[in-house]
Amino acid sequence: MTLRQRLDQRQVQKLILAPALQQAIKLLPLTNLELIEVIDDELSQNPMIEIEDEAQERKPKDSETVAAEEAGVKNKEGLLESLSLESTEPKLSGEPASDNVLAGFQDYLDDGFRPHFSENREAVSLENTISRTASLWDHLNWQASLTFFDPEDRELAEKVIGDINEDGYLSSAVEEMARLNRTTPEKIEALRAKIKTFDPVGCGSRDLGEALLAQMDQLQVQDEIVRTIVAKHLPLLERSDFAQLARILGIAMPEVRARIDLLKTLDPTPGRKYTEERTSYVVPDISVTKEGEEWKVDLNDEGLPRLRISGYYRQLLAKAAEGQPEAYHFLKDRLKKALWFMRSLDQRNQTIHKVARFIVDRQKEFFEKGIDYIRPLTLMEIAQDIGVHESTVGRVVANKYMMTPRGVFSLKYFFHKSLQGNYGEDVSSLKVKDRIRKLVEAEERDRPLSDIEIGELLAREGLNIARRTVAKYRNQLKIEPSHIRKRKSVMEEKT
Repeated sequence: MTLRQRLDQRQVQKLILAPALQQAIKLLPLTNLELIEVIDDELSQNPMIEIEDEAQERKPKDSETVAAEEAGVKNKEGLLESLSLESTEPKLSGEPASDNVLAGFQDYLDDGFRPHFSENREAVSLENTISRTASLWDHLNWQASLTFFDPEDRELAEKVIGDINEDGYLSSAVEEMARLNRTTPEKIEALRAKIKTFDPVGCGSRDLGEALLAQMDQLQVQDEIVRTIVAKHLPLLERSDFAQLARILGIAMPEVRARIDLLKTLDPTPGRKYTEERTSYVVPDISVTKEGEEWKVDLNDEGLPRLRISGYYRQLLAKAAEGQPEAYHFLKDRLKKALWFMRSLDQRNQTIHKVARFIVDRQKEFFEKGIDYIRPLTLMEIAQDIGVHESTVGRVVANKYMMTPRGVFSLKYFFHKSLQGNYGEDVSSLKVKDRIRKLVEAEERDRPLSDIEIGELLAREGLNIARRTVAKYRNQLKIEPSHIRKRKSVMEEKT
């Protein structure tokens, strides 16, 4: 059998994401702040796009212009065909071949001369620029440079500091660090003892007990009972077994409470003081208000510039069609990209509005009466109603927030599982969680409700839930088990 090359033709079907579709998909999960960055980047690359100046008076529209715009709005569904059927060859005489490309985009066009660079943006003052704050490792290394003057000690100290995690604890064993740095464990321990006295105190410790002891040394806490609790009985403290702790230490419950209050003043994660995490402020993408008996849904477009096609560059495109093929192809390509970009923005806003509108219509009783009336909802339900794929809805609800009369909610908040009531009705899991939280808050302090008892109370209200489901929801609510709640209650009563 011989191998040889040959040419064959095959006809296959494939799903291919066109560049325009990829762009529309990428815009869906973006927040308003991220979208502004994308728009600014597109403005800097495409001269065909400019920002509409609302302060400048618009020219009055004649009847022909109004009719053309209305026809363009009706033909927006056929934009893809008009773009794909447009010839890429320039016309060297007569009218330019860009009319079909602009079909349906009359709202974005500007017949007047208005270059993109007419926008007057005030430069950011350097005095208002915030520099990067020092990280935990920068802060520790700065203190090490003022403490260790021997070059070898300073180098070893930097390596020890580099092995400290964000919580302030040493990640590797002392013996392993000594072996890798070709030194003795005693040398590493001596350096680590000094590093633990740096600010924040306790960084470089191997475990929680060592970090707490280092902080007590810094505060000159000489209470031997507190030190014994930290050194030997942290597991009992973690389980809130205060009665056993009092018996082992031979002291009364009020004294145990006093020691625990002292331990609460210490920092279990000293490194978090210099964490590089920043507070992220939520800017709602959707606003929901009630006007009369109707709920109104508006997209928050504050800060988003209004875009349109530059009339100046359209004129250049018309002139280039008469004898400048290279310039014509360049401007024609930029025009198509500009039109697809603005169409993608419109499609994004329409999809977000449809999703938000469906959520508001589905959760009217929640907005009016509260959490007890929230209804279960899935991505598939919205996708089937508005005629898009489930993944599209998933991209829409990502990182989006809705401002309502009841507060600001993430769109993901409204998507949760449904449970069956006694009469076959769908019950939201959020409602069940809220009911569990209220039952725990109303329980007797000396007799907290167990998961089985909570399940029985819910069953009386028509919610048949297994014990393990109650435990799962309780853990998600960060509510401790009944035996730990009872131990804490007993300790508080005896104090």
